[in-house]
Amino acid sequence: MSSRAPLSPLKLAAVSIAALAGIAVLVSLGVWQVHRLAWKRDLIERVEQRVHADPVAAPGRGQWPNVNRTNSEYLRVAVTGRYLNDRETRVQAVTERGGGFWVLTPFVTDAGYTVLINRGFVPPPQKDPATRAPGQIEGETRVIGLLRLTEQGGGYLRANEPATDRWFSRDVAAIAAKRGIGDVAPYFIDAEALEPAIPDAPIGGLTVIAFSNNHLQYALTWFGLALMLIAGTGLVLRHEWRLRRPQTT
Repeated sequence: MSSRAPLSPLKLAAVSIAALAGIAVLVSLGVWQVHRLAWKRDLIERVEQRVHADPVAAPGRGQWPNVNRTNSEYLRVAVTGRYLNDRETRVQAVTERGGGFWVLTPFVTDAGYTVLINRGFVPPPQKDPATRAPGQIEGETRVIGLLRLTEQGGGYLRANEPATDRWFSRDVAAIAAKRGIGDVAPYFIDAEALEPAIPDAPIGGLTVIAFSNNHLQYALTWFGLALMLIAGTGLVLRHEWRLRRPQTT
């Protein structure tokens, strides 16, 4: 015989309602993660198609309001114009080649607007442009690369410091303001590696394209917790039923 008296009908109803609500929430979270999994797979597929496609013209002024993460990021684009080498900005970077700097240089396009070009990576000894003078491209040129969205504010642990010209993220608006550049695109372009290579030029083509995709794991976790709660609720209800059975002698 059990040493515990059955729950009152009110308490039993409250426990049942709470269990059903918990199950509903857990199942909803699992379903949401399934939808997120489908969205993430679609995003990865679209990005893969973009980075390997033929370059298209970079979005001009009339298209800027429509530039967003869904339809534009990692789009392979091309621009023609000239670099403003005297206004470059170095942004701290950690890459497969170690620590150093991204070189962001304003680029005046043939269309009249300016876009920041991430020309690529330089190690600390080449932070000063004077140490890589042969790599500075003069005159009209064509740049092909991947469209990237502005990185506002700073890095994960450090905020940008425009006053001291210390940069930890590629914040287009802040860099443009610091360098006195107007009519600037709301994105920057990660330039591809130069072919043929130019001595002492920043190393392009180092864009890392990686998306965390743990949604299946999360979905299984939520569904698993829902099953555990269903099983636990079933055991409680079964025990309550046994407590209420007429006792026979």
